[in-house]
Amino acid sequence: MKAVEISAYGAPEVLRMAERPMPVPAVGEVLIRVSASGVNRPDVLQRTGNYPVPPGASDIPGLEVAGVIESGDEAAMASAGFKVGDRVCALVAGGGYAAYCVAPVEQCLPVPEGLDDTAAASLPETFFTVWSNVFDRARLQAGETLLVQGGTSGIGVTVIQIAKALGARVITTAGSDEKCAACLVLGADHAINYKTQDFVRAVADLTDGQGVNVVLDMVAGAYVARELDCLAEDGRLVIIAVQGGVKAEINAGMVLRRRLTITGSTLRPRPVAFKAAIARSLRERVWPLLSSGAIKPVIHQVFPAEQAAAAHELMESNRHIGKLVLSWS
Repeated sequence: MKAVEISAYGAPEVLRMAERPMPVPAVGEVLIRVSASGVNRPDVLQRTGNYPVPPGASDIPGLEVAGVIESGDEAAMASAGFKVGDRVCALVAGGGYAAYCVAPVEQCLPVPEGLDDTAAASLPETFFTVWSNVFDRARLQAGETLLVQGGTSGIGVTVIQIAKALGARVITTAGSDEKCAACLVLGADHAINYKTQDFVRAVADLTDGQGVNVVLDMVAGAYVARELDCLAEDGRLVIIAVQGGVKAEINAGMVLRRRLTITGSTLRPRPVAFKAAIARSLRERVWPLLSSGAIKPVIHQVFPAEQAAAAHELMESNRHIGKLVLSWS
């Protein structure tokens, strides 16, 4: 089969099209004929040698796919309500940049009604990540206020829509007035241009000094201390990436006095059972919102799979708004 592989760690041009053996589904897995593959920041980190592949996972990059079930564990498929020929999207631990990919049945979801495979391929990685961190770990509730750092990233455009649909107030940051406007179109209540405004002061003004209940952080580093300043009492800071560095200095006394929680997680190495629980929650709570059009995929650009390097270049430029997708058709 055709696959995009990492020939060596380095710049985007190390991605190359290659021939690889067809993967074989194991017990509990299906083989998907891939129509489209999502492109995500962890793929870039893997390409540069900064995100090790979990044991047993494919070295081919790519964490989400959409396509048609070709074969697989029939008993597992029947238990999950799938059959050969069904259109699905799936979260995978690797191997997504390929014409065929294996996925645990329990990490597959039906393509939402009204969406094509390109749109469906943009869903799993960000939707699983957002649900696990914002709603499971940080326990965001209807009526609470969420601060999202980087509202036009793939994660950002996802969490703005889900949080608003489930009754939260959303404040987001973005790096330009154009991106702030895009966040507002997606439903954010307020958007702060972090290049021209102090987001800590802006959050205080927008919340009458009370702060937000949850912060979703993809920066870490020096942002952590400033984000703690943004939190209300009993607030929760959840870190899902460390683009600003892994070290932070915080005021521990503030954490004690205001009963703050600092948490975070990575999704890729978690076991199938953990991801299956997220899939069930998404299918129940979020997939109906996609089918109804209340939540919509936001795709900035679709690239032919042969142009994976160009997709990575765009990802690293931060010029995009929403998701990038590779097409195998």
